[in-house]
Amino acid sequence: MDSFAGFVSLSLVKATPLVFAALAGTICERAGILNIALEGALTVGAFAAVAVSFATGSPVLGLFAAVLAGIALCALLGIAATRFGVDQIVAGTGLNLLAAGGTAFGLVVVFGQPGASPEVHALGAGGEKALIVAAFVAAFVLQAVLDRTPWGLRVRACGENPRAVRSAGVDPRRVRVTATVVAGALAGIGGAFLSLGELDIYSDGMTAGRGFIALAAVIFGRWTPLGAAGAALAFGALSALQFVLQRAGVPSELMQALPYLAALAALTGIVGRARAPAADGVPLDERPAHIGRMAKGSVENRGD
Repeated sequence: MDSFAGFVSLSLVKATPLVFAALAGTICERAGILNIALEGALTVGAFAAVAVSFATGSPVLGLFAAVLAGIALCALLGIAATRFGVDQIVAGTGLNLLAAGGTAFGLVVVFGQPGASPEVHALGAGGEKALIVAAFVAAFVLQAVLDRTPWGLRVRACGENPRAVRSAGVDPRRVRVTATVVAGALAGIGGAFLSLGELDIYSDGMTAGRGFIALAAVIFGRWTPLGAAGAALAFGALSALQFVLQRAGVPSELMQALPYLAALAALTGIVGRARAPAADGVPLDERPAHIGRMAKGSVENRGD
């Protein structure tokens, strides 16, 4: 029983940063932004949290700094994609590289050493539990916002047919940028959980592809917040399972690969096909032929 409780606890710890990142990916894709930069947002969030906690001695201020760092990075993606028409995959990849290189340089500037920071004041067991609860509460809140509020309707409509949103008198650029800002805040919290919750340091590569696993969770979850959170929890359980099965003699390399293999299965459609939002990743001045008229009618008929 104790071992099972330990497994559940470890699964929640491993899943929490994935839940925050998956929620960030969900809200972006429902608005029509393919947020490849989730990995970078986790990275800058984790680094900012440690740097500010190191400078101030306050992990709470570190958490706040992580939110601002995640917002800044994702807002750059939103502005580049909506205001300047930059390809979203290219922009996201560039931001991931910027985050990786910038934080590696920041380690030397702030801490005077490459590779990893010294130990800093962490959130502690209470703060860690609070963020675990907050992650799943956020999933329910975001689901309700997308389903039951005028802003949620606009976000969903931007992901299906942004021209219909514009014809209803709403600027789809503003909606998309706002969605990336909200996503950046969520991803920043996920990064802070990694560096100040699960650990008390920042090290190069500590996100270990979690941003891309979160994108797979979005697909597993059928582009819904609750579905994405559930998929992220499953990925977290797979990560925790490696520690259990290693004791049974299962090769550790195989177990470490399980979350990534599951993510690959989602991205390649092995687990089943689901329709993404029709305008997901599509610039605002383009409209693919397969976009239907349902979103347009929904926005025009329901309005605010």
